[in-house]
Formats: sequence, C-alpha cells, structure tokens
Amino acid sequence: MGKTDPITPRRVTVFPLSPAVLAGIGAILIAIVLAFVSTILSIIPLVLFVLLCLIAPFFPWLRFFMPVVTRGDKNKNAVSLTFDDGPSPETTHLLLGLLEKYGIHATHFVIGSKAAAYPELINEILSKGHDIGNHTMNHDVFLMLRSSNKLGTEIEKCQDALEAFGVRPLTFRPPAGIINPRLWPQLLSRGLYCVTFSCRALDRGNHRVSGIARRIVRQVKAGDIIMLHDCAPKNNETAGHWLKEVEQVITGIRAKGLRIVSLSGLLGRPVMVSSAEAFSGNTARGRSGGKILS
Repeated sequence: MGKTDPITPRRVTVFPLSPAVLAGIGAILIAIVLAFVSTILSIIPLVLFVLLCLIAPFFPWLRFFMPVVTRGDKNKNAVSLTFDDGPSPETTHLLLGLLEKYGIHATHFVIGSKAAAYPELINEILSKGHDIGNHTMNHDVFLMLRSSNKLGTEIEKCQDALEAFGVRPLTFRPPAGIINPRLWPQLLSRGLYCVTFSCRALDRGNHRVSGIARRIVRQVKAGDIIMLHDCAPKNNETAGHWLKEVEQVITGIRAKGLRIVSLSGLLGRPVMVSSAEAFSGNTARGRSGGKILS
C-alpha cells in the first residue's frame, strides 16, 4: 500500500528503496562475481560499502540513506534563516524583536522539551508569523545510534508537544544534522521531510559566538539554508553580543544583494500547517502560503 511522500506528490512505498539499499545489493553482486576470481578481491566492494555507510550519516547532502533537503532554489536570489535548539528565555524574545525589526520570517527548529517548558515563547514565535519545525524531544546528539523505537519516540513526542500549539510541523531537522538509514521510515510514517542546511557558522551551539557573522557572510550564496542557534551563549559571551552577530548576518547578507525569505518561500513547499489543515489532510499550503517574504 502506498503512502504520500511529503517531498513529492507521487506515491511511494512505506519502506522505499534508498540508494544505500541499491548500493548494498550492488556490492553483494559484485562480490559474488569477484569471488570466482579471488576471495580477497571479493571483499573489496563489501568493505567499500561498509565505509560509505559509516561516512554517509555525516554528509546528508549525499542523500545516500534518504531524501534530504539541504538548500533551496538559487534562482530566487534569496536565502533563509533557521534557528535550532530553542526556545530559550535568554535569547528567543531578543531574536524575535530583531527579526521583526528587519521584517524577516524565520523557521525555528525547536526542542520539544523546551517548547513544553516555555510555551509563552512558542506562542510568541507563532504570533509573529514564524514557522516551527521538529528538532526531537530532547536533542540527544547520539540519537542516530539509538534503536528505531527510540528514534520514533523522540520525533513523535516533539510532534505532540508542538501540536499542542495548534500547528503541525512538516519538517524535521536531526540533532547535529546527522541521519541514519532508520530515519526515513520514521519520517514517512509521520508525514515529515528532512531539512538540514547548506550554510552554518560552526558556532557549536553558541559556544563560539564571536565571528558568526564573518563566517556566514563570507560563504553565503543564493539558495542557502542558513543554520544558527537560538540558545544562551557560552564561554562568557553575552546574549547582547550574540544578537549583534545575528544582526550583522542580516545586514551582511543584504549587502551582498541577497534577500532573506521564509523557508517555505525558498523551498516552494510548506514547512508547517495548522492542526486543522493537518487533520483535514490539506497540506498543499503552509502557514506562510509559499510566499517569499523579504
């Protein structure tokens, strides 16, 4: 029985064949053929396949295990801002004020446990027209090493926590941007698609605030999905210093002639719907309606 893929309108199976599965089958077939020549040679394709499986989780843009959205349409001459790990009482309110000042709509990939702890901040995010995405319930950086049940539970609990605010995220960002072969079925069964990023500040969760703007502006280009963090700065940095860096990111991007648009506008697909839309099965239009917001 088919299930609608949230990334494309075509029908897919619940357990689709990923490039990893096809590569594994190919490696086995090549190994069988080589076995007639040399036992040692037959091991080579299997070893290469195992090495690729070990490396691929850290490079989701390879799409080895599953479809992953890493960037948007470069022809729109625009980029999108996304913020991970919020909400935070130290930074979220300040960030929302800054985004409002520049008329920017961002996507916040929030942690479910934090959303439950600071509901007023989630309400403020939504009331100002921003989108939210699923970033797991507890942000376990080793989540992709856990069982399928644990992975599914982390995603489902975060989804439940966010649906309590009357919205249903369609997008999921894994902790640290790492994926595994068990993630795709978990997302498909919940109507989610995976969004990572193409431009980051290497701030290590705001452990390295100084230089965020310089690192982003130097490398940013049209179509980029920019990943920053919405959490308290570390190493004696202040929220004010962090906010100044984020503002310099915004002004620096615009100085390069690029627009900053909503993620739904950059991707041309919704990243979140209202609970009423999700219940009715209408996911053709997201909160931002696919509009490009400058």
